[in-house]
Amino acid sequence: MGERPSIRHFQHLMAKKLLFLLTLLEILLCGQSKFMAYNTSQGIVHGKLNVHLVAHTHDDVGWLKTVDQYYVGSNNSIQGACVQNVLDSMVHALLADKNRKFIYVEMAFFKRWWRDQSEAVQDLVKNLVSSGQLEFINGAMSMHDEAVTHYIDMIDQTALGHKFLKTEFGVTPRIGWQIDPFGHSAVQAYLLGAEVGFDSLFFGRIDYQDRAKRKKEKSLEVIWQGSKSLGSSAQIFAGAFPENYEPPSGFYFEVNDNSPIVQDNMELFDYNVQDRVNDFVAAALSQANITRTNHIMWTMGTDFKYQYAHTWFRQLDKLIHYVNKDGRVNTLYSTPSIYTDAKYATNESWPIKTDDFFPYADHANAYWTGYFTSRPAIKHYVRLMSGYYLAARQLELFRGRMNSGPNTDSLADALAIAQHHDAVTGTEKQHVANDYSKRLYIGYKESEDLVSSSLACLVESSLLTRCQNPVTKFQQCPLLNISYCPATEVDLVQGKNLVIVVYNSLGWRRNEVIRIPVIDASVTVHDSNGSEIESQLLPQAGVYVDLRNYYVKAYLGQTPPKTPKYWLAFKVSIPPLGFSTYTISTAKRTGSIRSSVDTYESSEKSKFEVGQGNLKLTFSMDQEKCTNYVNFRNLIEEQVELSYLYYSGYNGTNKKDPQNSGAYVFRPNGTYPINHEKQVPLTVLRGPVLDEVHQQINPWIYQVTRLYKGKEHVEVEFIVGPIPIEDGTGKEVSTQISTSMETNKTFYTDSNGRDFIKRIRDYRTDWDLEVNQPAAGNYYPINLGIYIKDNKTEFSVLVDRPIGGSSLEDGQIELMVHRRLLLDDSKGVAEALNETDCVGDDCRGLTVQGKYYYRLDPLGEGAKWRRTFGQEIYSPLLLAFAEKDDTDDWMNSRVSTFSGIDSSYALPDNIAIITLQELDDGTVLLRLAHLYEIEEDKDLSVMASVELKKLFPGRKIQEVKEMNLSANQERTEMEKKRLAWKVEGSSGNRHVSRGGPVDPKELKVELAPMEIRTFFIFSDDVSHQLFDAL
Repeated sequence: MGERPSIRHFQHLMAKKLLFLLTLLEILLCGQSKFMAYNTSQGIVHGKLNVHLVAHTHDDVGWLKTVDQYYVGSNNSIQGACVQNVLDSMVHALLADKNRKFIYVEMAFFKRWWRDQSEAVQDLVKNLVSSGQLEFINGAMSMHDEAVTHYIDMIDQTALGHKFLKTEFGVTPRIGWQIDPFGHSAVQAYLLGAEVGFDSLFFGRIDYQDRAKRKKEKSLEVIWQGSKSLGSSAQIFAGAFPENYEPPSGFYFEVNDNSPIVQDNMELFDYNVQDRVNDFVAAALSQANITRTNHIMWTMGTDFKYQYAHTWFRQLDKLIHYVNKDGRVNTLYSTPSIYTDAKYATNESWPIKTDDFFPYADHANAYWTGYFTSRPAIKHYVRLMSGYYLAARQLELFRGRMNSGPNTDSLADALAIAQHHDAVTGTEKQHVANDYSKRLYIGYKESEDLVSSSLACLVESSLLTRCQNPVTKFQQCPLLNISYCPATEVDLVQGKNLVIVVYNSLGWRRNEVIRIPVIDASVTVHDSNGSEIESQLLPQAGVYVDLRNYYVKAYLGQTPPKTPKYWLAFKVSIPPLGFSTYTISTAKRTGSIRSSVDTYESSEKSKFEVGQGNLKLTFSMDQEKCTNYVNFRNLIEEQVELSYLYYSGYNGTNKKDPQNSGAYVFRPNGTYPINHEKQVPLTVLRGPVLDEVHQQINPWIYQVTRLYKGKEHVEVEFIVGPIPIEDGTGKEVSTQISTSMETNKTFYTDSNGRDFIKRIRDYRTDWDLEVNQPAAGNYYPINLGIYIKDNKTEFSVLVDRPIGGSSLEDGQIELMVHRRLLLDDSKGVAEALNETDCVGDDCRGLTVQGKYYYRLDPLGEGAKWRRTFGQEIYSPLLLAFAEKDDTDDWMNSRVSTFSGIDSSYALPDNIAIITLQELDDGTVLLRLAHLYEIEEDKDLSVMASVELKKLFPGRKIQEVKEMNLSANQERTEMEKKRLAWKVEGSSGNRHVSRGGPVDPKELKVELAPMEIRTFFIFSDDVSHQLFDAL
């Protein structure tokens, strides 16, 4: 029962009088002095409600302004924000009172600021860090997104920030702080949380329906088990904020904020101490009513605040002083670490959370699922650069990291910034998107030089001491996707030959088809042994010529001087972590085989078949969207229908619910099928290497279906755009792949390219979903793939970039491939998602080229393809080109095939190397990842081992030190410090399998399903042995 109102009223009046008398006494005791000393030293008080005041700023690493504009404070007509001011001001404010505390998160900014400081200032800051006044939280380069980022990128950018903090301050961040990403992933919780060594994870954005239920149940704070494979061994205490990452209403204290300050000078008008204390206590009790234990956190700050930090700390000092004098609640300067320790000390049991927090909606018609696809070209560029960065670091290791000259550092920084939750997401302004792309390109160019020189070193000698100035000059072709490759578009006359070195960054041998544009049809291909191999010429389709001419002019400022007539395709076989060499020369006899070309009119009733191995596709001209899929090896047969549609972007202008569809939000206003163009004939190319079916779906959608000899999946390439907007309506374009499978509303999507999570249409595990948006509310992020299954078959689709998708009907998979919208969705970016390219006066909406891949398998057998081929999509073969003449006996004078590991060894099929890098001190950083979940595959969801002696055949390993995921502390030390939280209803946890310690003599690393292990490898000076594996 509650107290009677009269008693509460009396107590309130007495508290008010007592506070007034105490304040008056303080003034009298101080005499004529105007100085007021505030008591800010309060700590936690047991038995009271403790309000932890966390002073923070949220600094977007690019959004409305570029990262550098935010740092220096330029372009303020867009947004008044200057991170330099925040950090300068914060230091002075903390030095003014030893009890004040502040947290900082984004190392991309802090590194910039740190480089600008004098040694004296750096010493002051180091003291602030060591005293606990300044605490680094999260500590990554950026606060990465959690929907459209790949787990390898998340690890890399986190490790980069953690390395900086360890080097400069000797600290290891304890807390995850993902307060602004638009939904939260299982991988973030268990991998980038628990496996990094964080004690807790805090975040801001969960679905409005979920938040309302959790407030009622006091379950905003949970124990999150994000991985069914690693279970309780990788769980973390996680908290969602009651509303957002800002202060309670009325407690904003930036210079121009509207909140009432604490006016405690009784000689001036508007004295309001008691009013402000009452406001504080009321807000605290309100939050306490939805929070377990007697500890609550107030996030005192928001975007780019504390630019004049004294305005905040002056008011926080006063609040701490007067609220604690009032005595109804206790408040203190705190950090998320202090708050986490206080929660842990209560010995409370917490509810369990599994899976993730996607999709996110902040009200009924605002599902933030559009950004899963927004800016698909940048999303693909980030993914390509990520795979390239992985390969470049390997080659830098094989060559030997140089003290000077090109390295991968610039690309590492650019990729780290690109993972920010307003970068790869596509939710930034256009000029900021351009800036991200520019940074990636600059990083790529330096890494390209490194890759070329490293490959040159490797081909020139197997007996190198650290190679300095190789003679061979390799070129690469970053615009190969639009058939532009000057290195291959050469006239092979007068004894000229083209040499192609093909590098494989994966730990197993790969047999794949590569394609390059060529001028002449009279060519032949030889392998590393000098043997002629089968090759095929495919005529260039007109759509590629148009793409090539327009975008080369857009990117390079000039029209290509030549137009290649053909694609030359041939199969390559590349050893693990190694390369093979191929030569293209003028054919003396037959040469490459030209593809047969057949066209079929839509008026014909004919059928035709493509495919040369176990997999066959049969097309019927009277049903252009339908294909009969037959695999003669596993006897699977299915009708597969490929179609396109667009959603009309909702225009909420002048309507009761004004929510538009935009960069963040997917809000459709009708679904419109896209019909095939009947007057354009369908073209079929056949040859010994692959078959292709070309279809002009409509004037702005072109599709190519490919089957490779010996492969059992289908590749579909789409070219979409420019999306027409002449009707004044924005459009969101999706492709649907339909089957007859009975899937019971269920489908599976990956979490950041790692675990697959079960999804059920119109359903949420944690609450009873009220369905308001049947399409947008069922969209999920896809980084690796999506699959459906029935009682006998699995149907899997893999993607080449982050994308939004779903299964909106049984037996069907839908992928949103492109978006062009004309209205802003009022989520902050204040700009329509209308990407446009211009060449002179010729301005067009963006055209997007991409691929997805599909395959059907017997039930329980699809994981092998998803996991293996998924890694191959992430790490495409790297091609480098050089020229030679007939007098150059390349194959005998140079190394034509190489593997960086023992020639008799390959990694197990369920293991991937996700990091292989030489650090500045010569130490090798190695990360190994098990690719399978428990019970995912009957053969491969098992413990696997890697032999380090065979992985490093030219090195005498002295020590192997296992580290946490971000490599800033030893794994054993991390485990000793791990907090053991109590879980509601827990009656003992299932045994979790983990790989054991590495025996220093055997040097074998065990990995259990879904485990990632990180090591520092220390070895003797190996400069003379680096290439013994050649």
